[in-house]
Amino acid sequence: MRLAGRVAIVTGGSSGIGRGICLAFAREGARVVVADLREEPLRGRYHETDAAPPTAAAIAGSGGQALFVPVDVTEDAALAALLEQTVAHFGGLDILVNNAGIHIPGNSQDLTIAQWDRVVNTNLRALFVATRLAIPHLRRSPHGRILHVASVHAYGGGAGPAYAPAKAAVVNLARDTALEVGRDGITVNAIGPGYIATALQDYLEPAQIEACRQRTPLPRLGRPADVAAAAVFLASDEAEWITGASLVVDGGFIASV
Repeated sequence: MRLAGRVAIVTGGSSGIGRGICLAFAREGARVVVADLREEPLRGRYHETDAAPPTAAAIAGSGGQALFVPVDVTEDAALAALLEQTVAHFGGLDILVNNAGIHIPGNSQDLTIAQWDRVVNTNLRALFVATRLAIPHLRRSPHGRILHVASVHAYGGGAGPAYAPAKAAVVNLARDTALEVGRDGITVNAIGPGYIATALQDYLEPAQIEACRQRTPLPRLGRPADVAAAAVFLASDEAEWITGASLVVDGGFIASV
């Protein structure tokens, strides 16, 4: 198993992409901390309509080790407590996956300033705070890894004036932090998912979902397992000489851009 014995935190781990990463890490032998606002998986209208049981319970039911920690990633004290609980429970930290994120539809005239702040705080500021808190622990690990879940929208507009700029900043945050901690043997990378069939896509209507499918060269929408496979690779020893990179997992969605 590629992650045997390693301790991983995955924010937003109860549902969607985060849940997929947690389950994949556990299958590879990692001990997983599922950090999220709620323990129950989200259920969508079109995708993940019957997701169950909770992620940590699913891991335990398969013989793995997992801990659920309720966390609002926009609260600095909650993130500090998350790191403390992880180290107290599992004895250290090897992998941080900054996956938690939100999207609020709207253009520059529709989105309120408070909503803009909320998206940027969740999708960018929280990643920096979690990374800052994790680095001292990762420096004590021989396998330190930081993964940021960005988006194909990091490479273009179309997702609103908060989401796309925040995700673009996430890609550059990975590069900057990679330069900072490279000498410590810690790698820092980003993953840019395309359309992934999760409950978080509920703001879209069927016609919009079909348009995304039609635009994707490979003949299906993405699945959480597709992103999870990339996360496992980047967290493993196979990727020990890859840092400051962004791996797009999008079925070819942005190939024509």
